[in-house]
Amino acid sequence: MARVKGALATRKRRKKVLKLSKGYFGAKSKLFKTAKEAVMKSGNYAYIGRRQKKRDFRRLWITRISAATKLNGMNYSSFMNGLNKAGVKINRKMLAEVAVSDPNGFANLVKTAQKALEK
Repeated sequence: MARVKGALATRKRRKKVLKLSKGYFGAKSKLFKTAKEAVMKSGNYAYIGRRQKKRDFRRLWITRISAATKLNGMNYSSFMNGLNKAGVKINRKMLAEVAVSDPNGFANLVKTAQKALEK
């Protein structure tokens, strides 16, 4: 049987890593070893970032809802408790959107929450 050296697979693997590292500073985009390290590190950062993005948006929505509820004379936790007791099923993303784009509609939601808490 003929001997297989694997040059094609090696070249393909190296080209893939160098393509991913395109645009990196200095040797990180030119030399295979440093490019491989940079690509692995950036992959880890991207993985972590995808999870942090979800946390950051939730924090933003809660901040917006809290600010809008304070304008209507209520705090965030009692507002959310009131909505749950009233049976209003709306997520924080949509609540934040309503708070920003439709203040009158949000004021109605606050009134609904207050009535549910009084009962």
